[in-house]
Amino acid sequence: MDKSHAPSSPEAAFATGTLGQRVAAALLKKIQVDGLAVGTRLPSEQAMATHFQVSRNIVRVAIALLKQQGILDTRKGSGAFVSRLPTPAPTPAADALTAASIESLLNVIEVRQGLEGETAALAALRRTPSQLLELERALQRIETAVANGRDGVEEDFHFHLLIAEATGNGAWARLVEMFAAPIRSAVQVTRANEARRAEPAAQVLHEHRQILGAIRDGVPENARAAAIEHMRQAAHRVRQADREFWQGDGGALARQIV
Repeated sequence: MDKSHAPSSPEAAFATGTLGQRVAAALLKKIQVDGLAVGTRLPSEQAMATHFQVSRNIVRVAIALLKQQGILDTRKGSGAFVSRLPTPAPTPAADALTAASIESLLNVIEVRQGLEGETAALAALRRTPSQLLELERALQRIETAVANGRDGVEEDFHFHLLIAEATGNGAWARLVEMFAAPIRSAVQVTRANEARRAEPAAQVLHEHRQILGAIRDGVPENARAAAIEHMRQAAHRVRQADREFWQGDGGALARQIV
C-alpha cells in the first residue's frame, strides 16, 4: 500500500456510509485487488491512516468492522492479518445466469405440480395393497437416505414413480420416466437447499407422509391437495434460498436444467 496509489482526497475514494465503513470497504477492495493471501499481515495503523488519509482511530474502526466479518484477525503486539478471503462480488452475467437457473427450476416444479397432483389422486382410488406396501417401503428408504447424510434423490424419484404406477395407467408412469432427467435435477437442487437446515428437511419428510397417508386412506381430493402442497412448498423453499446458495452449488446444479 504505497502512497503513489493514495486517493487525492477521502471523498474521491468513499461515497457512502460512515467514514469507518467507507475505509473498511476500501481496505476490503485493496485486499481483493492486491490478492493478499490468508495470513498476510497488513501495514501498520499509521501506514494505513496515511494511505487512506484518515486518523488512526478511523483505521481501527475499519479493522474492527472487517474483523466482525471474519475477514481480518488481530494479534496483540503484531497487528492485523487476513484471516479469510472475501467472496468476490457476483458479476451481472452471473446474476443473470442464476436468475435463469431459478426460473428453469420453478418451471419444472410448476409442471410437476399438475403431474404429481393427478397421479396422487388416481393412486388413492386405484392402488393395490401391494403397491401401498411398496410406497411405504419407498418412503422409509427416503428417510433412511436422509438420516445417513445422502441426498435421497433416487429414493425421492422412485417414490413419485411408484405413485404414478399405482394409478393403474401405464401412460402416467411413462410420462414420469420421460420427464426423469429434469425431475432428478430439480430434486437434486431442492434437496441440496433443504439439507442445509434441519427444519426444511423435516418438512419435506412430513409432506411425503401426508401424500402417502391420503393415498392409504383412499381419499383422492386429499391426495391431490397434499401433492400440490408439496410442490408449492418446494417452490417456496426455492424462492427463499439465499444468494450464497445460488452463487455456489445450488446455481451449478440448477443450470443443469436450463
